[in-house]
Amino acid sequence: MGPAPARARFAAGLFWALLGAALGMAGSRQETSLFKSLGLSAKPTPAAPAPVPSVLWRIFQGRALPPPGDRAPDRACRVEELNVPGNIIRVFADQGHFIHSGEPKTFLCLEKRLYFNFSVLEEGEQLTMAQLEINFSHNSYHTSSGGQVFELRLYQALQMSLRGMSSHTYNHKLLVAQSFAQLHKSLLFNLTEVAKGWRTPSKNLGLILEISVSSRDSAEALPPRRLQNLCASIDSFLDTSLLVVSLNQKQCQASRKRRSSYYTPVTPSNLCKPRRLYISFSDVGWENWIIAPQGYMANYCLGECPFPLTAELNSTNHAILQTMVHSLDPEGTPQPCCVPVRLSPISILYYDNHDNVVLRHYEDMVVDECGCR
Repeated sequence: MGPAPARARFAAGLFWALLGAALGMAGSRQETSLFKSLGLSAKPTPAAPAPVPSVLWRIFQGRALPPPGDRAPDRACRVEELNVPGNIIRVFADQGHFIHSGEPKTFLCLEKRLYFNFSVLEEGEQLTMAQLEINFSHNSYHTSSGGQVFELRLYQALQMSLRGMSSHTYNHKLLVAQSFAQLHKSLLFNLTEVAKGWRTPSKNLGLILEISVSSRDSAEALPPRRLQNLCASIDSFLDTSLLVVSLNQKQCQASRKRRSSYYTPVTPSNLCKPRRLYISFSDVGWENWIIAPQGYMANYCLGECPFPLTAELNSTNHAILQTMVHSLDPEGTPQPCCVPVRLSPISILYYDNHDNVVLRHYEDMVVDECGCR
């Protein structure tokens, strides 16, 4: 067996040894720096992982296998499925609480404070979309509502309330007023402008959701037990989440610059070129918080940069001159190094440090092309 395969195995083994050492030193600067580069404060440990929203699965599957040769600059900077700029998609779980519960009062079935923790958004992210989704438990709803019309009101909280206090006793701003009957899908509301103000924690007081039996359908004449049953069918739903898309503009600018490179032809095995390296997330202990993919072909660069350097080796003028000097003085001047000159991104679906489901587009993850530098 030749020296090239042996060096390839050694390089791959060295990579795993270094990465394992970095991840094994809890609290080390290496580990902290690594997770910070991924937008995380520490290694996530999801206690009760939430189901992955179907919209994130669809977007991830569309990005997981881009068409061959697809190097459009905006692919990493725009979410075409949602028609907005962005390279980070998060689904925030509702952390609010009920304000009113128990026996229904007049037409009101429920009041709930909705709260979404925006502290995970990084400095430099531009929020481009925020969409509230309200899911209903259709089974109980269809059997007990009988076609009854309900009224939904959504308020922006402008002043903190005490637990158990009605929403009408403190400042709030009406955002949405909508009637609905039996549903076969979720209710969606665009809250982009409201959510932009939540980047400042002191202004993020959440929302107030109210659902009541419609008074237009003579709710006054409904028997108390019938009114209670109707409200019970609504109480059972309460599955709310906020889909947020944001854009890291610096990442997109870097992506455009890198993708102007051209593809390198196949070269002899001992020359500088990409070598196969598959990274399995289970091998590094990340399988508990990374949802998909299970791993990816990262590759690495290995090979010689001999004199004379050819165009196929993607050499710079500096590397050509350095090779010439090396041929004259091998002991005093090293050969140029085989390094990545073009990298491509991947998308990762994972749980963050707050158990939110995140779909993020990461640049510089796959070595596509190597060169002598």
